Amino acid sequence: MATEHNINLTSAELSGLWSTYMNDSMSNLVINYYLKHTTDEQIKEVLEFSKKLAQQHLEEISSIFKEVKCPFPHGFNKDDVNLSAPQLFSENFHLIYIYYMGQVGVEAYSMAFSFAARNDIRQLFKKYMNQSAELMDKSIEILLSKGLFTRPPYMPIPKQVEFIQKKNFLNGLVGGKRPLNAIEVTHIFGNLKTNEIGKSLITGFSQVAKSPQVRDYFLRGKKIATKHIEIFSLLLQSSDLPASMAADTVVFPSNESPFSDKLMMFHINAMIAIGIGKYGLAMSVSARHDLAFQYGRLIAEIGAYVEDGADIMIENQWLEQPPQVPNYENP
Repeated sequence: MATEHNINLTSAELSGLWSTYMNDSMSNLVINYYLKHTTDEQIKEVLEFSKKLAQQHLEEISSIFKEVKCPFPHGFNKDDVNLSAPQLFSENFHLIYIYYMGQVGVEAYSMAFSFAARNDIRQLFKKYMNQSAELMDKSIEILLSKGLFTRPPYMPIPKQVEFIQKKNFLNGLVGGKRPLNAIEVTHIFGNLKTNEIGKSLITGFSQVAKSPQVRDYFLRGKKIATKHIEIFSLLLQSSDLPASMAADTVVFPSNESPFSDKLMMFHINAMIAIGIGKYGLAMSVSARHDLAFQYGRLIAEIGAYVEDGADIMIENQWLEQPPQVPNYENP
């Protein structure tokens, strides 16, 4: 069946394109800076691949926005990066960062793909999803070859199928706690690793932020990430599983910022928003009551933190507004 090419974008399609443009305009600058301080040829190759994808996405989405007469997001530009700034993160962190961004891309584009109706937009998000998966593959292979990829904990394979016999399987707040199941371990480990990456990034940003207000905000975020890492580590240890060791994510001492405070605030708040979603998913699949309660408490804590970050961005006119439904009552 033939499809018309002038079908308007839905709200879901518009939001997916707008978010991709904003994130890629930021990541393009971050990767350019990483490339300035990367000598390892394997890591440089995956950074170049990531940069190529970001630039391609910006060009393709710009073409769509032009077609539908949608104003281009302001996003980020050369004024938001200082390529001559000293190295802030280790090369291995550059690689771990790209792996994480590929993981985030797979999740975000799969959702955008599932909500898209227009065939060309569906195919675009499908392509971006596959590209992110390829980026993950490339990153993982190098991480494995360098001994830097931290695998989730191993656990014994069940000998037979079992059905839950007692309602105390759900216990956790009162009475004894059963050991974690594989689904719960997966999400605890994933959230632990996300916090480790976030802690390294925000530690570097806290050193170089120009505004005292922004610096204090990052230091507060570092404390929150440290606390969450400890909580998830203890949960694993309570079931006799090893808490993961952070890979080489060295932050070098520096007070010259490679990025604008605006870019760093956007980056951290975007990561926190992703983290809230991960916590929410983990909460929904964790059968033990204490885990659901813990995730709810952690969501409330980082929700308050990200709101304070949004207030700082609004005060400084750094927060770009997504496309919005018109106010029909007060036009």
